[in-house]
Amino acid sequence: MRPKVGDSEIKRKLKKAGCYLKREGTRHEMWYSPLTGNSFPVSRHNKEEANIKTFQSIIKQSGVKL
Repeated sequence: MRPKVGDSEIKRKLKKAGCYLKREGTRHEMWYSPLTGNSFPVSRHNKEEANIKTFQSIIKQSGVKL
């Protein structure tokens, strides 16, 4: 089943896990995860539901269980 998680909810969960915003771009924000030491992009669009591939990529790069 596809997760129904919006961009704003993803960002809340990332913050709760200790990830933080490094910089803002036009279409994406760059976040940093202290769990993995990786920086990764997150959409700035605050859509109702994130694309499944985007969601999976954020999980993998952040090391956070969303």
